[in-house]
Amino acid sequence: MTILTKPISHCGIDLVRPECVVTHSNGWLFAPSCNNSGGVSAVSPSGETHHHLALKLHNGVPDSLFPNGIALENGGSFILTHLGQDRGGVYRLSPNRSVSVVTNEVDGEPMPPTNYAVPDSQGRIWITVSTTISPRSDDYRPTASTGYIALHEDGRTRIVADGLGYTNECLLSADERTLWVNETFARRLTAFDITEDGLANRRTVAQFGTGTFPDGLTEAVDGSLFVVSIVSNRVLRVWPDGRIETLIEDVDPDHLAAVETAFQAHEMDRPHLDTVESDHLRNISNIAFGGPDLKTAYLGCLLGDRIASFEAPVAGRALPHWNHDITPLLDSFGASK
Repeated sequence: MTILTKPISHCGIDLVRPECVVTHSNGWLFAPSCNNSGGVSAVSPSGETHHHLALKLHNGVPDSLFPNGIALENGGSFILTHLGQDRGGVYRLSPNRSVSVVTNEVDGEPMPPTNYAVPDSQGRIWITVSTTISPRSDDYRPTASTGYIALHEDGRTRIVADGLGYTNECLLSADERTLWVNETFARRLTAFDITEDGLANRRTVAQFGTGTFPDGLTEAVDGSLFVVSIVSNRVLRVWPDGRIETLIEDVDPDHLAAVETAFQAHEMDRPHLDTVESDHLRNISNIAFGGPDLKTAYLGCLLGDRIASFEAPVAGRALPHWNHDITPLLDSFGASK
């Protein structure tokens, strides 16, 4: 079934697993690239694509990065989360394409494959690890509960919330007093209060139903949260009172039913994520507002080689990186303006 509130557009070419999208006020778009050594792909306002791949790896950095989440820093560097087969970590990709370790241990132990990271205004980094089970596909289950959130500060990384049902993207509120996180296979959008010690007051904002596997999220200016679901290619608008509105769905009903049956039978596996039966979208996993009025919603995906977008019914909140100075990064493309 396909539900489209607005036409779908696409931009960029030859992207490799553009799982999440970062937007900037100057019109540039950025997405992770899992090509060769790994890094970031950039799409200019005119549609040209540049591949900003790791060139020099410092001690402790894997020979090849598999970046899942990316975050843009002031000055044009990126925080990358490494979703390796057995190991993870958080790394920094500089404008000159060198890569250094931010953290690859948590509570003194090697960090498992790492999903997402968000810096805050205090210089801390909030990190999600979906599961400690290997292979990860063995935790594509309704019973998933080994995911956690870690906090990196003052050179140390520690777990601040655990027992989560396949932790995926997280988002800080504008005042940095709340952290939202999607639990993909528990089918929950969860919120925490941010305290001096970490996180407290865990609560469910929305519980999703059949066919929804929440992955990425962002916030609109009216306080509603936009959530995307893998497999079903759903874009959902979640209101503070827990009300859920479906804006987009793009999936073959028989395919979705087969995945749902496998999920309930504890038989869901990689092929259920690596195939898609849809008309327009290629297993969307992330959403980011951009454009001149912040009303264009860009969609990261697991299987496509372009970035899809649609016009949202409301503008998004400008995230902290929106006006970062990224001149050194654009200079590396020969595109500084």
